[in-house]
Amino acid sequence: MITDINQLDLNKTYSYADYLTWQFQEKLELLRGKIFKMSPAPSTTHQRISMELAGVLYNFFKPHPCNLFAAPFDVRLLAKKKATLHQEIYTVIQPDLCVICDDSKIDERGAIGAPDLVIEILSPGNSNKEMKYKFDLYEEAGVLEYWIVNPADKTVFIYVLKDNEFIGMHPLIEEDSIQSKLFPELDFKLESIFN
Repeated sequence: MITDINQLDLNKTYSYADYLTWQFQEKLELLRGKIFKMSPAPSTTHQRISMELAGVLYNFFKPHPCNLFAAPFDVRLLAKKKATLHQEIYTVIQPDLCVICDDSKIDERGAIGAPDLVIEILSPGNSNKEMKYKFDLYEEAGVLEYWIVNPADKTVFIYVLKDNEFIGMHPLIEEDSIQSKLFPELDFKLESIFN
């Protein structure tokens, strides 16, 4: 039994089946089978933005059939072969916020398959992971819309999946309104989440 993260070989490739057996407190994600330690507790700014966004999204999606989830919430992304056995799943992530409209993707352990909308909030130390590794994973898995929120610059970058590739929208700054391409009625002023 693995009770300490230091018992793991960080160079080894792990599956979701392995992940389920670990009995330690550290939070981590599996990206293509490789362990990525999650940042220490998010900053106050990160948490404020997350809560503001969660409030806006909760109010918007409450009358809709879609589900909003906030971290920590395991999302198992499937490889192109659509493996569903625990030992065949190599990516387990915890997006800051995600929206899933297909109830069949939700189970008691989290979600299996691509969310419709994923929102990641950058923190010092996780920018490379969110901007490069997760971007590629979300695109490959079929996430329909991906928002990257940068608290330092008070900017948001929206990527929409088209023909299996993310297309970047015009960057948004604090004075702008943000409108989801996937959910066009989701439209609000960015300053409301940054203040």
